[in-house]
Amino acid sequence: MAVGKEILTWYEGQWHRGNAPIIGAADHAAWLGSQVFDGARQFEGVRPDLDLHSARIIHSAEAMGMLPPVDADTVQGLLEEGCAKFPQGEALYLRPMMWARESAPGIIDLVPESTGFAICIESLPMPEPGYFSLTVSPYCRPRPDMAMTEAKAGSLYANNARIMADARRRGFSNALSLDVNGHVAETASTNVFMVRDGVVFTPVPNGMFLAGLTRARVIGLLRADGVEVVETSLTLADFDEAEEIFVTGNIAKVMPVTRYDNRVFAATPTADRARALYWDFALSREVA
Repeated sequence: MAVGKEILTWYEGQWHRGNAPIIGAADHAAWLGSQVFDGARQFEGVRPDLDLHSARIIHSAEAMGMLPPVDADTVQGLLEEGCAKFPQGEALYLRPMMWARESAPGIIDLVPESTGFAICIESLPMPEPGYFSLTVSPYCRPRPDMAMTEAKAGSLYANNARIMADARRRGFSNALSLDVNGHVAETASTNVFMVRDGVVFTPVPNGMFLAGLTRARVIGLLRADGVEVVETSLTLADFDEAEEIFVTGNIAKVMPVTRYDNRVFAATPTADRARALYWDFALSREVA
């Protein structure tokens, strides 16, 4: 079982209750890591930006060299169909995924036409704001010439996992990770923002981290609300001077940071505002 108690899996044209097996022992993805996925959310009767998440799984598969067996509209339709099989109002994590089954004659490269497709939907409550701490990871993000950074690829997450594990061993919720040029990239699982003198700053996309859909949505909502948001290269020295820090991602959407290393943030008004703006946006798109 992955992250939720109730799991529904779509595979080979039908829905299965539970954590259904989908990848064979000899599949290319099982031993060479050619798997991509996406993550969306249902909460309080809404599924914000589901169309964008459905489109991104197609982009990720193509970036990996696969031929997606379905299009984005089909992905979205199946996600909506699966959500309807859970109790109304259930908080869900929606995860479509694609992977390569066959290897080309050279063994390592994949056969594009062999792409498998599945959906995993799990019940998962939305985390509430509370204690959320950050430290700095000793592990860096790879450059695009080092890894498949343009895709939301499962193979990238071994590095993310060790960033998270190291942070938790040291008593923190998560950690900032740097790119190979020494600039802050993101955390192990979220994009990151900082506030100074009323201005919101966030790392500029440079190919060394995934510029998330929730990140983009929050930037747009803050700017529409009159807040200046600057995408730029940021160092740890910038975060040392931050008046607030907050993170964005699919699991919690917007989460204020209450502690950064030895610094404690007593108040997070900008982060709270960003979270309120996101919820207003999401709830304005209520689905049946």
